[in-house]
Amino acid sequence: MIFMLGLDNLFKYHKIPLLFIVLSTICYLSFAYDLVRTDISKLLLLYIALFVFAYQIIKKTGFYFRLLVISAVLFRLLFLFAIPNLSQDFYRFIWDGRMMLEGFNPYLYTPDNIIQNGGTKIAQAKELYNGMGALSASHFTNYPPINQLCFILANLFPGKSILSSVIGLRLIIIAADIGTLYFGKKLLERLKLPSNRIFWYVLNPFIIIELTGNLHFEGVMIFFLIWSLYLLHSGKWKLAAVVLACSISVKLIPLMFLPLFFWWFMSNKKIETSVFAGMKKLISFYGIIGIVTILLFLPFFSLEFIDNYSKTVGLWFGNFEFNASIYYLLREIGYAITGYNEIAIIGKVLPIVSLLTILGFSFLKQNNATSKLITSILLVFTIYLFLSTTVHPWYISTLVILCVFTNYRFPLVWSFIIILSYLAYSNTENTENLWIIGFEYLIVFIAFIWEVLLKKRLPLI
Repeated sequence: MIFMLGLDNLFKYHKIPLLFIVLSTICYLSFAYDLVRTDISKLLLLYIALFVFAYQIIKKTGFYFRLLVISAVLFRLLFLFAIPNLSQDFYRFIWDGRMMLEGFNPYLYTPDNIIQNGGTKIAQAKELYNGMGALSASHFTNYPPINQLCFILANLFPGKSILSSVIGLRLIIIAADIGTLYFGKKLLERLKLPSNRIFWYVLNPFIIIELTGNLHFEGVMIFFLIWSLYLLHSGKWKLAAVVLACSISVKLIPLMFLPLFFWWFMSNKKIETSVFAGMKKLISFYGIIGIVTILLFLPFFSLEFIDNYSKTVGLWFGNFEFNASIYYLLREIGYAITGYNEIAIIGKVLPIVSLLTILGFSFLKQNNATSKLITSILLVFTIYLFLSTTVHPWYISTLVILCVFTNYRFPLVWSFIIILSYLAYSNTENTENLWIIGFEYLIVFIAFIWEVLLKKRLPLI
């Protein structure tokens, strides 16, 4: 009787949000099971529609938190049995997991090595090898240990097929998003910000498609990062250090944020009584992160591992190019001056500029409150992506979650417009149209300048 009364009230007072939830369900199902990434028209139409519907769901539902949570989980579960259609990275995830289950260290053998030497007992080895593509197959894995643990767990999911492993990967990412929802809401409440802001992330179609749909583990990294920031704000800095090390051990990205914690420990009244005490706790914080990270990498450690891993990570700065902004401008200037692609030089200079930016935000800007710290992390990572040679769409998921805790909305704009980067798949050579990339970044830079430099608010939610 109570249940029926609840349903009556739901249909009576939330008809419009329910309509948009149904429409979103139809679009997500079409996206998951009936879309080929070369079908650009359908891709753009579904993506735009999902953003419009998500905006309306959040706006019309108001503070009915339960309905928003149910919607967020429902939309993710719709992808459960779908093979990712916008990314092939999941083949490598499954491969790494199955390699470890066969007793191989994934940091010491490339897929090419394994296949050329007759293969192993890895199930569907040839299908996985062909699926991941020649580029991935020729390089050592660059995924840190907790990410590798996720790959193992996914391959333990009953069924022993590629689909069963995909389901396992997806359930882990969905669980991480639910964790982000939980700790993100609590952190918003502690910061005295509206708790329903968390749905800018959790109900964002970009996040649902790129993380749950395409199986990118930024979602797991983000879960540990937000949990760590919540613990830090609560004064539990030792446990926050352990959790932050787990975030680093999913993706290395949070390593670049570590210098930004300097002023939080040196002048945050919650945890220090003097400069000496603050410095002591800061060193301990870094020490805990370092020890936990090393312990997590230890099972894979060898001199060969260090060489392979450093070279693989370095490739992203000096060899790969995709959806870049400032780098593409510098590349064209290099072509005009020398007639060659100067990525070898530019790819070394830009990280130095990123490092100087991080140090500037760390020591010249007093991040002595959690809100200031998060804002600095957001801006530093934004600048890093502006200077990067490779910006895959899922990279900006970290910006989307961070902006929830700040007054900046430009990452939401970027999460919408970044779908244009997939237009590279509209041709058989997968070549980018630089006019389209230029248009994408024109919108992003306008939003960034409007908010960050001109200090004006974007008319969003």
